[in-house]
Amino acid sequence: MSHLLTATCAVPAAGAVLTAALPAGSTEARRRTTKAVALGTSAVTLALAAAVAGQFDPDGARYQLTESYTWIRSFGISFSLGVDGIGTVLALLTAVLVPIVMLASWHDADPPGQDSPDGSFENRRRTQGFFALILAVEAMVIVSFYATDVFLFYVFFEAMLIPMYFLIGGFGDRAGGPESARQRSYAAVKFLLYNLLGGLVMLAAVIGFYVIAQDQGFGTFDLPTLTSAIADGKLVLSGTAEKALFLGFFFAFAVKAPLWPLHTWLPNAMGEATAGTAVLITAVVDKVGTFAMLRFCLGLFPDASKTFAPAILVLSLIGIIYGALLAVGQKDIKRLVAYASISHFGFIIMGIFAMTSQGQSGATLYMVNHGISTAAWMLVAGFLISRRGSRLIADYGGVQKVAPVLAGTFLIGGLATLSLPGLAPFVSEFLVLVGTFTRYPAIGIVATFGIVLAALYALLLYQRTMTGPVKAEVSAMPDLKARELAVVAPLVALTILLGVYPKPLTDIVNPAVDATLTQVHRTDPAPAHPVAGHPGAAPSGGEHK
Repeated sequence: MSHLLTATCAVPAAGAVLTAALPAGSTEARRRTTKAVALGTSAVTLALAAAVAGQFDPDGARYQLTESYTWIRSFGISFSLGVDGIGTVLALLTAVLVPIVMLASWHDADPPGQDSPDGSFENRRRTQGFFALILAVEAMVIVSFYATDVFLFYVFFEAMLIPMYFLIGGFGDRAGGPESARQRSYAAVKFLLYNLLGGLVMLAAVIGFYVIAQDQGFGTFDLPTLTSAIADGKLVLSGTAEKALFLGFFFAFAVKAPLWPLHTWLPNAMGEATAGTAVLITAVVDKVGTFAMLRFCLGLFPDASKTFAPAILVLSLIGIIYGALLAVGQKDIKRLVAYASISHFGFIIMGIFAMTSQGQSGATLYMVNHGISTAAWMLVAGFLISRRGSRLIADYGGVQKVAPVLAGTFLIGGLATLSLPGLAPFVSEFLVLVGTFTRYPAIGIVATFGIVLAALYALLLYQRTMTGPVKAEVSAMPDLKARELAVVAPLVALTILLGVYPKPLTDIVNPAVDATLTQVHRTDPAPAHPVAGHPGAAPSGGEHK
């Protein structure tokens, strides 16, 4: 048995404990030590996640590098880990983004003016707490991507809410104004309540599923065992039971994703959090929801997934247009990025439930590419906001004349968000739209308006902040520093690389997508051949076989 997956999960967890236990950061030297330990831990985690990706064989078994340790024997619960192509790339995305977030957030938890041992205990422990919480989130997210036990997944799916709650509520954006503490508290509580509600509904569904499975001789939470039994007809769910259980799981994942109309917690959370925490929310934590739709909803409830797919596609379409329209009208930079993310998650969910190989491959790539491009856009926005001390778009103007590198990287992030050809999100969005159009042409056509609106909000944001006369308040704004360039450079490089050469990712995820479609008994719609006399053309009035 390989222990590589356990090590990948354990290192950030151990790093979180070690970081929290370090001596209080009452001096700059101690704070530097804390940050170095946390960053080093994230670098080791990245190396381990890369090793997992290197050892994964796309042509091999569905779940690889498997590990299983008995946890609660009487209920058939185990600490079981295994990776498919989708989990591999999403865990690697997480491991790539966490050290970048740490570098971007290097001074976000420094006590304001508290550089001596006589500061309050809360101020002296801020640095340890902040970086320990980031590592805790990383550990829990990676376990969620690797878990092959339904109950194990549920535990970490819920547990990650705790460190995220404290990151949002305790370490908020200092540009929020005098009401920022109250607003942070509201955003954190709203985030927690929404996601806890989704988790409690899922818990009821998990228990109900276990009871039904146990009655048929499958007293286990092991996902491969359960999906195989369902596919072979050995574990049978009645139509009503399957639909109810599907809705229980899907509700929790739709809140986490977030899908309209369960999205309202996201703009508050991203608006009040630091830029680094906002990236963790939308680029890392929220991806667990869309990933779980593929792994659990489609795997455990194939018939119900097909039944509810049209309704979910309509909700996704509403989310695409609604999120983009609200992004156009935003006055707050970070809330604009949040609403843009809601629109993008609509594309991801649409690709999943179109149930075509192009749609699901595009959705998986979209999870990765959205994580990279939104991280670049949001982190540069964070650098901008930290210099000016305001999140309001109207407080900026002419930045490109005084900070051209900052403006240029901000533009690249915006162009990636609107899916400019040659940048990574374009490939994903194209596949999602093609995959949706082949089965649901009307939805695919309407969804393309989301691209038009994305161009509108991204370019308007750039125009209003970076071009025009230089406002007095930004006339002395410094350009990106070495640490900030180290944050942005890898994200820009990945955005370009995956835009022109996505094959390494598609080679890994496509076999997992094919296996998922097999589970739901779906095949791609046959292409039409309207040209008479074409060698593959169907006879007039006929159907392609």
